[in-house]
Amino acid sequence: MIGTNKKSIGEILLEDMNLVALTKDDLKKAEDIGKDRSKYIGDSLIQLGLISEDDLLRALSIQLDIPYLAEIDPQTVDSSIVSKVPLNFVRRNKLFPISIDGNILKVAMRDPLNLEPLDDLGILLGLPVEPVISSENEILESINRFYKQDADSAEKVIQDMDGEDLGVLSREIEEPDDLLEIDHDAPIIKLVNLMLLQAVKDRASDIHIEPFEKKLNVRYRIDGVLYNILTPPKRYQSPIVSRIKVMANLDIAEKRLPQDGRIKIKMTDREVDIRVSVLPTTFGERIVLRLLDKTGIFLDMKDIGFSKEDLERYEKLITHSNGIILVTGPTGSGKTTTLYATISSINSSEKNIITTEDPVEYQLDGIGQIQINPKIDLTFANSLRSILRQDPDVIMVGEIRDLETAEIAIHASLTGHLVFSTLHTNDSAGAVTRLLDMGIEPFLVSSSVLAIMAQRLVRVICPECKGPYMPDEKALKEIGLTMEDVRRVTDTLYIGRGCSRCLNTGYKGRTGIYELLMVNDNVRKLIMSNADSSRIKRDAVKKNGLVTLTGDGARKVLQGITTIEEILRVTQE
Repeated sequence: MIGTNKKSIGEILLEDMNLVALTKDDLKKAEDIGKDRSKYIGDSLIQLGLISEDDLLRALSIQLDIPYLAEIDPQTVDSSIVSKVPLNFVRRNKLFPISIDGNILKVAMRDPLNLEPLDDLGILLGLPVEPVISSENEILESINRFYKQDADSAEKVIQDMDGEDLGVLSREIEEPDDLLEIDHDAPIIKLVNLMLLQAVKDRASDIHIEPFEKKLNVRYRIDGVLYNILTPPKRYQSPIVSRIKVMANLDIAEKRLPQDGRIKIKMTDREVDIRVSVLPTTFGERIVLRLLDKTGIFLDMKDIGFSKEDLERYEKLITHSNGIILVTGPTGSGKTTTLYATISSINSSEKNIITTEDPVEYQLDGIGQIQINPKIDLTFANSLRSILRQDPDVIMVGEIRDLETAEIAIHASLTGHLVFSTLHTNDSAGAVTRLLDMGIEPFLVSSSVLAIMAQRLVRVICPECKGPYMPDEKALKEIGLTMEDVRRVTDTLYIGRGCSRCLNTGYKGRTGIYELLMVNDNVRKLIMSNADSSRIKRDAVKKNGLVTLTGDGARKVLQGITTIEEILRVTQE
């Protein structure tokens, strides 16, 4: 079943795969770490950043003479076989049954030398079993996709609920529920769990449950756009709302006042925090659930969409010992993710980093995070005053909302602290006029602000259904491009055709577009002369080579990352 290659993993990586960045000294170092921490050498090399998991699994495939699957194609999976293998078994052993080839069951595993679960699976199904190698992440994605996968399952539950008792709403919720284990729950609990399960699978950031006179709408926000998902009968409105209130520890009897709460759920390897907002409307209580997937946040600045030039300039900026760096954009434009990626990259044992946020969305190791609470007068301004007595090196203020917070943040930056914060403005230059309008003196703005970065999130073309196309000159002109620009960089542009992987939208995932305004001597002069934002931006483009949001978007269109329509949608120009 499993062949053997006399070469070690290290020798295969060096000789057969010829990894240029790897040396014999690296192997020795990884070997020593492995001995100290009871780790395989391959895992030690990954930990040191010398190889990727893909490199290791390819080497393991060569060593054991077992096929390597970089991706498990859903089209090749036999769901009738999957349904015969218990969820707890595949999850515990991190394996996934793919299909029967001839009379042999093919099973994806990260560690094919773990023979015991393969023997158990063979006995369970009465078939000989052969492993293929796949990454742990790919296996877990397949488990999430195929267990309780039926896209119409929530609809099916609604149909099955006719005539059933809908009154079973409560159950003690001590530990976060795993949404894949919902077979024996009451119908209304099952329906709510399936709605949450499908939202997590579809990468939704929000679930909207909206009551109207004669119907109830359920919509998911996926990659920043709302999609209709379900229309349960109106009579299920009250049980659904009550169930969600029970999960969030809210008062189910109070239907006249807004309420806010929080739910924690699990889905296999993922833990998801859900912020719950309940709002009374004319036709009943409206609920919005904000899903915060703790495994889904980017914490590497190389992964959030910076161009090479902007990344180099931004990385230099964040090494300053004092000054303010502002990130601007509307709600949902990725400002918090950028700031988390930033402070994670500069986090070290030599620095004291403290944040004040509303709310604290993700916990970051080694960083002090304060949740503001206006009810007890713990505002941004008050928490910022207290932070300054904690000897910080770097401070992150969730948002500058008023003159008091702005003044304290600016004085903190002038007294030897590096301050990061956000503002709600449309572009980078607009942040200057916003601060001046708040009442900050021009000389304080010009002397404290190092840079202002505006950003938006654009949807990325789905790699599964990506296809070439050529837009007309009018469309190109709207984002400042010509046919000559396209021909100079690439032969063609791309668009998503729509497939099951991207819910037929043509897009899957999002990335950032950025406008990084460096506050240099020229910009300082304009600030001191009270120039308006359009003049500051115009001068920065002409004299300093500022690349606007639309300009950065145009670069990503030429690189085949996104589309013209998407850039125009988010920049609204």
